[in-house]
This record gives sequence, C-alpha cells and structure tokens, in this order.
Amino acid sequence: MKRGKKYRDSVKMYKWESSYELTEALTLVKSMAFAKFDETVDLSVKLNLKKSQSVRDTVVLPNQFRGEKKVLVFCKPEKEKEAQEAGAAFVGADDLIEKVKGGWTDFDVAVATPDMMKDVGKLGMVLGRKGLMPNPKTGTVSFDLKGTLAELKKGRVEFRADKTGVMHLAVGKVSMEPAMVAENVKAVMTEVKRKRPVDVKGEFIQSVSVASSMGPGVWVAMRDQD
Repeated sequence: MKRGKKYRDSVKMYKWESSYELTEALTLVKSMAFAKFDETVDLSVKLNLKKSQSVRDTVVLPNQFRGEKKVLVFCKPEKEKEAQEAGAAFVGADDLIEKVKGGWTDFDVAVATPDMMKDVGKLGMVLGRKGLMPNPKTGTVSFDLKGTLAELKKGRVEFRADKTGVMHLAVGKVSMEPAMVAENVKAVMTEVKRKRPVDVKGEFIQSVSVASSMGPGVWVAMRDQD
C-alpha cells in the first residue's frame, strides 16, 4: 500500500519493530499524529483464542473523550419516567419500534428492558447491522435504567474480539495527555484479562498496539501476566 509523505515521515520517528512502555508508546502516537483534526487513539489487541471462544464485555473508561451519547430506551409506559429522568434522549415502546423499523437510527446507544426484547428483537435487520441491538452481554438489556444510563454517561464502552481474535477499541484522542489515555488502556486490559477463557493454553494476550486514526501503529510492551 502506498503511503503519503506525512505518514512516511511519522514512521521515521520510531523503531517500528520495537515495543515501548505504554505511556511512551502513547507519547509517540501523539507526536506522530499529523491530521488537521483531533485524531482518535485506537487500541488493537491480538488474543490467543480458539474459533469456539469469544471475549466480549463492557468497561467504564476513567477518562471520557467523546460527547454525550444519545441513548434510546425501549420500555413499557411504567418505566418511561425513570428513563427520562436518567437522561434518555428517546423513550418509548411500539411507537419507537415502528420508527426504527422504518430505518431511523439517529441515536448512539439502544437500551431495552427485558420485557421489550421480544418485540425489539424484530429490529435485527436495522439495529444488528449498525451494532445497536440491545444485548444482555453488553449491559444494554436491564430493568435498572437509572444505573444503566449512568454508566453509559460515564463513558461505558464495549470491547469485542472478532473472528480472528483481534480486538479494536477507541481509547482516547491525541489531544489528551498520554497518561490519561494510558489509564483508559489499562482499564480495558484489566477487563480483557478478567474475560480470559478458562481453557486458554499459553499466553492469552499475544500483542498490543496503539495508533492514531491516520498514523502508524506502535507496539506496546504489555503482556498477559496471569
């Protein structure tokens, strides 16, 4: 793949085959960012997983870096007030289901109470393709709307390994101090280790790298210590 001059110049700033301590790696990422916008810092983790194994959960990042999310809540009338007071942007039942069925997805997160999932499940063709389907595994199916929305507003994000065992997750912005982004990375890695399948043999975390949206990746000297 042919790279632009700014990218090639960035690569010259470090030894691409070397691994760096986390904060040092993030400092490099910050210094190599060349776009005119505030690039996102992405974390990539290669896990030792079999085809039958998966790693998926949520984590509340200690340092937020995105604007407040617009949350939609599917719930029965008796839970609407709780959802509204908790800060939901959109609240409803059949009316919202019909609206989404028509293709409307002007929200960032969808939450549903368990008694709504039979009907919400019919929206798979719309919500599933956009990764917006409420799911118990990601904490977006719950009767505790107050607690769920509070965590989402604090910066709760989902992490998930793909079919090849690789996990990609945004963990900050290049405008942030590297130490703050490092705190987010450590929070994610702690939860990833907690989700290690019991039958994994050998090293669970095989590689870790960080990169800005447009910049090159930097290897992080962070390995599974379990």
